[in-house]
Amino acid sequence: MHKKIGVLGAGSWATALSVLLAKKGYSVSMWSIVPELIGQINEMRENQIFLPDVTLPIGIEAYGDLQQVLHGAEAVVFGVPSHAFREVLRKAGPFLPAGAILINVAKGIEEESLCRLSQAFAQEAGVDMLRRYVVLSGPSHAEEVGRGVPTAVVVASSCMESAEYVQELFMCEYFRVYTNPDVTGVELGGALKNIIALGTGIADGLGYGDNSKAALMTRGLAEITRLGFAVGANPLTFAGLAGVGDLIVTCTSMHSRNRRAGIAIGRGKPVEEALEEVRMVVEGVRTTRAARRLSRDLNVEMPITDQTYRVLFEGLSPGIAVKNLMTRGKTHEMEEVALAAAAIRRIKH
Repeated sequence: MHKKIGVLGAGSWATALSVLLAKKGYSVSMWSIVPELIGQINEMRENQIFLPDVTLPIGIEAYGDLQQVLHGAEAVVFGVPSHAFREVLRKAGPFLPAGAILINVAKGIEEESLCRLSQAFAQEAGVDMLRRYVVLSGPSHAEEVGRGVPTAVVVASSCMESAEYVQELFMCEYFRVYTNPDVTGVELGGALKNIIALGTGIADGLGYGDNSKAALMTRGLAEITRLGFAVGANPLTFAGLAGVGDLIVTCTSMHSRNRRAGIAIGRGKPVEEALEEVRMVVEGVRTTRAARRLSRDLNVEMPITDQTYRVLFEGLSPGIAVKNLMTRGKTHEMEEVALAAAAIRRIKH
């Protein structure tokens, strides 16, 4: 009998990972609250809403009943948007199989609590359960993974055994998986890059060029690293797949919802209209609000995040936001090198 994997959510990323798992021979049960989507998956072998043009293999079945999806599952993939993670975890809690590995693939920070999703998980499930919690992140568009395009990602957990289990679960000839013990860094890298992608999209929408994009990506990585170091992440994580890797793919690809939303805003569309045009969850909008609050609480300088916030929530003209960034006071570039050196010293001692 094939091992069963439960997948909570039926968006593009949850569907792409389900396709991968089914191709590896696992029995995949997907949960959705959209009857139309359940019908498409089971009857048409497609997810026309979120991942069109990808045929779903036999071995994937969708249900609207959480208990049915989770019963007997060896591992559970949480593929819901970050703002729904806590609520779905609460609903799923009574049905989670004892000993199952819990894999979060969402990228974000809770707006109200400012919790990373592993922190929300610990609050709801208990700190002892963190050994079963694994986060999967990295440069990985669902549209490409669904088609079998070679991709590399990273998984992180406080328990290396759990991380290595997930590494083995997903790894195949087109999906390479690395492990990392830095849950904080991997989660923050995945969440915060969406803010920078909004910013680079806005710059594209304004008609700026590659120089502007390179500057935003590089300095965006600098402020991601600053915030990460302030909350205990290893700065070296941001030089890896969950940091610079995910930043590059999200800031440069038209598969990126955050970049597409930013382009529309840069071209003059109101924020709400731009988000409706994308038609899927744009995680960076909520994350911008959360990260700005967190950076202020911790007294961490994040100028790109701050200007993106002002464009999204205060009606600041995108052009003025760019001018504000370009005319900031003079500073130096090497603070991130100092952070990395401090991290290395901390590891050694």
